[in-house]
Amino acid sequence: MNRIASTIAVTLMVTVSVASGAEFKSGLQVGEYPGAFYVTDVTGPSAGEALCYRCQYGSRPVVSIFARSMDDDVKQLVKQIDTLVGEKKDDRLAAFVVLLSDTPDEQASTLKTVATENKITNTPLTTYKKADGPRKYDLHEEADITVLMWVDNDVKVNHAFAKGKLTKDAIAKVVSDTSMILN
Repeated sequence: MNRIASTIAVTLMVTVSVASGAEFKSGLQVGEYPGAFYVTDVTGPSAGEALCYRCQYGSRPVVSIFARSMDDDVKQLVKQIDTLVGEKKDDRLAAFVVLLSDTPDEQASTLKTVATENKITNTPLTTYKKADGPRKYDLHEEADITVLMWVDNDVKVNHAFAKGKLTKDAIAKVVSDTSMILN
């Protein structure tokens, strides 16, 4: 009986957290290892190819943005991260965006437009073949945006936001937290 009550309590806490707009658990947690997964590059240097940016970037400091939509707030986050990547080339900062969709081929034109209109040049925009994301990354189904930052194969930062909860202040916090992966 206590196990059932505990499960219900945890479920309610997660539901309240998601509904209130607070961040909630999605994706790899701090200290976990970011494993390999393949995406289709849409706007990066390997456009049109399937590849593993996680593998290519190795132990570099990386910002990985998993998105289920590309609304204006997500575009603003990507634009700010892209600018930072350009400014921190000497620190080898890298980033990539993964648009999660069960119809990834249909999303390619959207990503190309986003890259062009927002002058995204340092951050590849990619698609993943399933809306639930890479299996081992455990992305929460209610997370519209999950931002993972890692360096030396170790997740250092995790932020997750429900649809419509990525605010200007939240974007500033995410961008600021890149300091945690830069030496």
